[in-house]
Amino acid sequence: MPEAEVAILACGALAREIQDIIRRHRWRVDLHVLPARLHNEPQRIVSRVEEELEHLSSHYQKVIVAYGDCGTGGALDRVLARFPNAVRLPGPHCYALYGGDAYWQWADAHPGTFYLTDFLARGFDALVWKALGLDQHPELKDVYFAHYTDVVWLAQQPDDGETASAAQEAASRLGLPLTVIETGYGALEDQLRFLVEEWEPPR
Repeated sequence: MPEAEVAILACGALAREIQDIIRRHRWRVDLHVLPARLHNEPQRIVSRVEEELEHLSSHYQKVIVAYGDCGTGGALDRVLARFPNAVRLPGPHCYALYGGDAYWQWADAHPGTFYLTDFLARGFDALVWKALGLDQHPELKDVYFAHYTDVVWLAQQPDDGETASAAQEAASRLGLPLTVIETGYGALEDQLRFLVEEWEPPR
């Protein structure tokens, strides 16, 4: 049996930031991570989370699922409803969680935006370029991104020169201008603090 009473089941796209938050708050939690590439097929997020919860929910007092809806169309919440001691982060996806009001304001004014987080900027080649087959068929870029007008980097660590360069490179490869919005950890840290320290599963 695990010694910790709380588990966080995280998307790989949030793992580095969550590890940092756990370390700074000195929480006694166990972190379990699923591959970020599951986002290419959202239904696989649902099946993998369900599989993990079947095990974790019986070993921990509460399980925090560090995903938004992430394109599952409510299917993830329907799975979570079966596990009273499990709860996910609020919102549709990590862009909204990081960006908060700034994200929604930008999204309303610029519907053709392609968003990057630190993770997606660093992993752009594998998670976007190669995943879409653009390494083999670069001519498809104009098909996939025909209606995009700009790239926004929601920067968790804007002073990270390597990530900044990666974000600029991603925008350049797409042929789109880059805007940087500094978010830090946004609501991610606040929501995790509430769920770890205050939220109590129903009895």
